[in-house]
Amino acid sequence: QVQLVESGGGLVQPGGSLRLSCAASGSGFTIYTMRWFRQAPGKQREWVARITRTGSTDYADSVKGRFTISRDNAKNTMFLQMNTLKPEDTAMYYCNAPGAVVYGRGVYDYWGQGTQVTVSS
Repeated sequence: QVQLVESGGGLVQPGGSLRLSCAASGSGFTIYTMRWFRQAPGKQREWVARITRTGSTDYADSVKGRFTISRDNAKNTMFLQMNTLKPEDTAMYYCNAPGAVVYGRGVYDYWGQGTQVTVSS
């Protein structure tokens, strides 16, 4: 019905930048809210940022001032611009659409497969 695919992860040095993308594909759907989560080995999944369809944003305290979430509704794509990266930002980053409306079917919670971000010198 709806597939979320993250991309843009990789290896970056501390202080560097990376831009993640989450592309939603399928047909007959509307995504109102999109979120980024991350999970490091041995750690709990952590909420990073969220954005509504109208562009309202919220961020975890750990990334405020460094990360920027955005979306292009026409292209069904969400982005996470990550600046001034720190080693503690190292994690698998996941895209989430918690309330995607699939026409004629219902509301679903979709997750992507994740993209790895490693911040190391």
